[in-house]
Amino acid sequence: MSQTPSQVQKSTTEKSRPWLFRTYAGHSTAAASNALYRDNLSKGQTGLSVAFDLPTQTGYDSDHVLSRGEVGKVGVPVGHLGDMRALFDQIPLEQMNTSMTINATAPWLLALYIAAAEEQGADVSKLQGTVQNDLIKEYLSRGTYITAPEPSLRMITDVAAYTREHLPKWNPMNVCSYHLQEAGATPEEELSFALATAIAVLDDLKEKVPAEAFPAMVGRISFFVNAGIRFVTEMCKMRAFVELWDEITFDRYGVEDPKFRRFRYGVQVNSLGLTEQQPENNVYRILIEMLAVTLSKNARARAVQLPAWNEALGLPRPWDQQWSLRMQQILAYETDLLEYEDLFDENPAVTRKVEALKEGTRAELAQIESLGGAVGAIDYMKSRLVESNAERIGRIEAGETTVVGVNRWVEGAESPLTAGEGAIMVVDATAERDQISRLVAWRAERDDSAVSKALADLRQAALQGTNIMVPSIAAAKAGVTTGEWGEMLREAFGQYRGPTGVSRHPSNRTEGLDELRAEVDRISDKLGRRVKLVMAKPGLDGHSNGAEQIAARARDCGIDITYDGIRMTPAEIIQSAENENADVIGVSILSGSHVPLVEELMKLRSESKVKHIPVVVGGIIPDADFEKLINCNVSKIYTPKDFELNRIIGDLIQLVEVNV
Repeated sequence: MSQTPSQVQKSTTEKSRPWLFRTYAGHSTAAASNALYRDNLSKGQTGLSVAFDLPTQTGYDSDHVLSRGEVGKVGVPVGHLGDMRALFDQIPLEQMNTSMTINATAPWLLALYIAAAEEQGADVSKLQGTVQNDLIKEYLSRGTYITAPEPSLRMITDVAAYTREHLPKWNPMNVCSYHLQEAGATPEEELSFALATAIAVLDDLKEKVPAEAFPAMVGRISFFVNAGIRFVTEMCKMRAFVELWDEITFDRYGVEDPKFRRFRYGVQVNSLGLTEQQPENNVYRILIEMLAVTLSKNARARAVQLPAWNEALGLPRPWDQQWSLRMQQILAYETDLLEYEDLFDENPAVTRKVEALKEGTRAELAQIESLGGAVGAIDYMKSRLVESNAERIGRIEAGETTVVGVNRWVEGAESPLTAGEGAIMVVDATAERDQISRLVAWRAERDDSAVSKALADLRQAALQGTNIMVPSIAAAKAGVTTGEWGEMLREAFGQYRGPTGVSRHPSNRTEGLDELRAEVDRISDKLGRRVKLVMAKPGLDGHSNGAEQIAARARDCGIDITYDGIRMTPAEIIQSAENENADVIGVSILSGSHVPLVEELMKLRSESKVKHIPVVVGGIIPDADFEKLINCNVSKIYTPKDFELNRIIGDLIQLVEVNV
């Protein structure tokens, strides 16, 4: 008989083992990241979580035009087997549990990892870890896809089928709902979109593995989720995830063994809610969010990685990551949490909330299924995320949602943590040049005929539908680069640009917009046409939430918008502004590459037909870079603290009127 909450006693069984302690890390070069990993492991970290830079994530070499300014910024660049060797130097891969946050290039990075492990003399069958390998969420929220959804789905299941035979302890796919919440998803949307993704993968995988092996493959699918500040709701969301996954795997796939129906997940707590204002408050937010995924034993995370308090300011230092690691260690080892059974079983409030979440999720899953499943419903899901995020921001603007230090209690003593220089880590400015020089040397020293044959075999596998992993591993050993692997797939499957989720039709949103609409109408009458905004994301940064929300709010205020999505070169942005007869250009960059990309954009603007129109820039921009951007003649600069979208639109309108 189950115990009621008031009767919960300490477990008579052995104390629960703690989750894996991870920090999400990687920057500048493979060698520098290796030093950071070994230092973190010496401090008590029990697993690695590798962050890759954007060129690596999107299948470009460090010297590609789109890679400019992006090399080593949001993670480590891995361009070839030599980089993978350096990344894990003196780290025995056979003994390590490694999570690689990689999606479009997951087959390639896993191939490099296998090749590096073999060079260490490892037994590949003992390798443990995860590749995220969730391409569907890339179309919805993160933007690091390479090809269209159909071939992407095929490569996900190629990896899964290969690991079944050769890496039985490896998690071939980590369904990632993390970025869905970062893009504004409600709990029901996060649950349903992630479960729909898992269903799409399992439906495809079922055709690639023997029937008797399928249940065990279901058991290898893991999840990577987000835990926000509403920690009771988030804890109930995790319990709903556990119960829905058990239901789907049993009812839809006939998996009878409970161990293969177990919902296994890792978590990073929410970065969306971390504030640039009063950033010391983020420490409390991170702790509270961690409780949502650790308090309930039946829905406890298998691995936890925490952001650092200053991630809204820039790249955290090793000390900041250590502080987050210590938070986990204190909860696991100083408190008595792991001595108890589940604290929430038969709690009526929890049960009601979990059931409500499950009901809403089932309804959303039925809608997705009616559109052809996750692959067929990508446009629908993307538009839902944009609108949900707009509603979230609107509630903060209106004060309906309180964010301490942002829209309430904004006055306070200056934080000593951010005083002076060195509050964030700055990537060495020479790192990109060094990485490119090593890449050039790598190309010069390899066997070109072996590379050509490996690429030809890769292309043949892509076109014929055979498993992409075998030729990818051969290509890794032959010396093929990340950009060459990615380009071969682009040639085989075609270029693709995902949906933006922003239609040109205004929404029904009216709060506080009447005055702005009147101003837009007035200036449009002067122009003899609608005010025109070209919204753009240069470089490889796929974090498009800010650009989407500015475009959507401008649209709702009556401005004619052009937003073509991510991955535009500065030259393409200027060309778009000329073609569209733009009155203002908005540029959004969150990867830290704002200075070189804006410098190039402004140089091209000065030589163009639109040299007179204002340019505004938004992103995670340190104060030290403001002067550089202003010296480039940028008209306005916005950072995450600028959450009042109506004020931003008002600024744009004023900039346009000056030129009328």
